[in-house]
Amino acid sequence: MIKKLILVVFSLFFYSSYAQQSTASPYSFYGIGSLKFKGTVENRSMGGISVFTDSIHLNLQNPASFVGPNLEMWNNESRPVKFSVGGSYSSSKLKSQSSTADANATTFDYLALNFPAGRLGFALGLMPHSAVGYKLETIDGDRLTNRYVGEGGLNKAFLGVGYNISKGLNIGLQASYNFGNVQNNALKLLYTDEGGLVQFQTRENNRSDLSGINFNIGMNYKTMLNNKLELTLAATYSPESNLASENKRSFSTILFNPTTGGEAVVSTVDADLESVNLRNTDLTLPSRLSVGGGLGGPRKWFVGVDYSSQSTSKFGNPIFDIQETNFVNASTIAIGGFYIPDYNSFSNYWKRIVYRAGVSAGHTGLKINGEDIREFGMSFGVGLPMSRSSLFHNANLGIELGQRGTTNENLIQENFFNFHLSLSLNDRWFEKRKYY
Repeated sequence: MIKKLILVVFSLFFYSSYAQQSTASPYSFYGIGSLKFKGTVENRSMGGISVFTDSIHLNLQNPASFVGPNLEMWNNESRPVKFSVGGSYSSSKLKSQSSTADANATTFDYLALNFPAGRLGFALGLMPHSAVGYKLETIDGDRLTNRYVGEGGLNKAFLGVGYNISKGLNIGLQASYNFGNVQNNALKLLYTDEGGLVQFQTRENNRSDLSGINFNIGMNYKTMLNNKLELTLAATYSPESNLASENKRSFSTILFNPTTGGEAVVSTVDADLESVNLRNTDLTLPSRLSVGGGLGGPRKWFVGVDYSSQSTSKFGNPIFDIQETNFVNASTIAIGGFYIPDYNSFSNYWKRIVYRAGVSAGHTGLKINGEDIREFGMSFGVGLPMSRSSLFHNANLGIELGQRGTTNENLIQENFFNFHLSLSLNDRWFEKRKYY
């Protein structure tokens, strides 16, 4: 147990060094960035479904899953504590009507701990909410005319509690403190009539420091329909909330090097946002509803479907308003599941591997130049037991292939490949010692 707690502390330190999550998506230019998946590698490898829960894996999407039964292989005096860490690597091919480019990013996705207390279960952790990471340039002939660069994102520290109402029925509540910042720079290059660069250029710098609290309410229900078939139902709801946004804007006079693309700052002047009521603004985080259900054989197989909708049309903050861009309601449908050849095959390691797969499709909530920005993805993964005699500790690997956006109306289409890795570890909680 001590060795695993050391791993968690080390992971927490490592996470703090990556507090601002990165991304390689040009669509993170809009709003507070691209929304990150808020679940584990195990869920993501099944298309992102949140309906499935069990006693050895964390489900970060539904706080009702924070309470669960003891592992049947342990006596009643032992209660499982679960912790998990996960990260990912993303590679994208960006395609427009006239050119292509490659981009990649590596992120640390979550760190979470879940422990029981009677009919209650508690969880706490860190994960990203959104990520900003782009560098966009426009070229007229052989001239670079505009450059847009952004970084940062919104992170969340959460604390949740689940409660077992009756056999198979749980409810839960999660509170999250969101924090982070979004930084972006815009440079418009000016040229003389002879075609040379104007000596001094002007770059606009923007930064918004964000903070606020939001909640997530969940329930799940499990019941055996017969000796081999189990029904699972689940739902979550996040009510609308606000983020406080403290904004700064400045203008820098720079020297631009056309050979290296470097920018040397000569001087900077702060803009007066107070006079236009933009120094402090409120950003609306829209409400989100998710419902799902599934069927399966315990410790053998499972197939589930999730549908989620988000009132993204209510998202707003004057500091982030962009012409020709609208936020509309977002929605996603996901189908996925897993299969274990033989959970009890202690003589054959490969039969205890968990095989996962899923698909998802949806509307991101962005509408640019009249074009809906949609996303489609397929995912596959495996859960590898970390010992030859147990499924309690496992490494989870997943890959995701998909497409986001379109090349219509001078937009960019992303074809992405994501690789995900997590460790899911379990141990006994306050085991009672016996002496003879």
